[in-house]
Amino acid sequence: MRDPKSSLPELEDMSFLRDLGLIKEDEGVDKLTVAGLLFVGKETAINRLLPQAEVIYLHYSADNMEEYDSRLDLKQPIISVIDRLTEKIQNTNKIVNVQVGLFRLEVEDFSEKVFQEALLNALSHRDYLNMGAVYVKHYPDRIVIENPGAFPEGVNEKNIITHPSTPRNKLIAETLQRLKYVQRTGQGVDIIFREMISSGKPYPQYHAYNEAVTLTIFSAIDDVNFVKFIASEQDKLQKILPLSELMILRYLADNKRIILSEAQELTQLPLKETRKSCNNLVRDGLIGLSGKEYMLTAKVYDAIKSDVEYTQDTVIRYVKAKSLIEEYLQSADFITNEKIRELCGFTRQQARITLDKMRSEGILRLEGQGRVARYYRN
Repeated sequence: MRDPKSSLPELEDMSFLRDLGLIKEDEGVDKLTVAGLLFVGKETAINRLLPQAEVIYLHYSADNMEEYDSRLDLKQPIISVIDRLTEKIQNTNKIVNVQVGLFRLEVEDFSEKVFQEALLNALSHRDYLNMGAVYVKHYPDRIVIENPGAFPEGVNEKNIITHPSTPRNKLIAETLQRLKYVQRTGQGVDIIFREMISSGKPYPQYHAYNEAVTLTIFSAIDDVNFVKFIASEQDKLQKILPLSELMILRYLADNKRIILSEAQELTQLPLKETRKSCNNLVRDGLIGLSGKEYMLTAKVYDAIKSDVEYTQDTVIRYVKAKSLIEEYLQSADFITNEKIRELCGFTRQQARITLDKMRSEGILRLEGQGRVARYYRN
């Protein structure tokens, strides 16, 4: 996984360690830092000097989800831990083949990228003053990573995607980046969310406790059609959809409607950026605005849901608008396209479609044309 273009491996051993900041000179003597011990220390040295730097892997079978049937205790350099556990997960991974047009997409139970980001996150953010170990609990349907230490100050489950990175162990995080085990110094949470959503899997779940944080990632694909749609749409648009837009689409696939404040809470973005994400999806023809609610467009329903569901939603929208218009006309002589847009939050076209339908049902009659067009109750 290390970048083949990196010049670090070509350096002499001591220069290599100095360049990474893993050794520091103290009164003319080179001394290994704590981060250095965690990257290049021998197992015996780690066990003697930093015994809490341990990762415990537990495997559970489908027959018994309460008691583990396999255990691995690792007090080894970080890279060795990552490689051993990645291999452990990959050896039991199952793959679902999803056909998208002419190409086939392979979706693993547990993506290597997701698992490594989650584990690296735990190792670079854990509290090494806490004597507890990092636990990796491998169930048939999920992996749970338990990390000693609470969230860094200011970070919680509701802002973890977008909060600026505050690694508890900055040198560890920077070394992982320079060795190209992570794409950048940061929490990597957005990468985990993106991979999980794009694979049609449930959202990763974070839970904070007084002295620990857990992350659960799931193996099952909730929505194969959503996976196909996202892969196909990104190919058509020739771009990778931002995480915020993926989250909004996924929410709408599950819940049908979302208002701006809900989208803001979901994406953890400022209101202005959330609105921009929604506008981008409207521009790309993926969602539409009905009143204050955003909905998937017909073409998206066609891809991930069904015509019946879209028709039902359209009917419900019309019934609500008709009720508002009839209520308005109880105290007004007429109504205009502009007033309906104000009343229902419609676009000009949505208002016109609604008016045409009410005229065809004999509820309204039209007098005048263009800007002076007025609709009266029959």
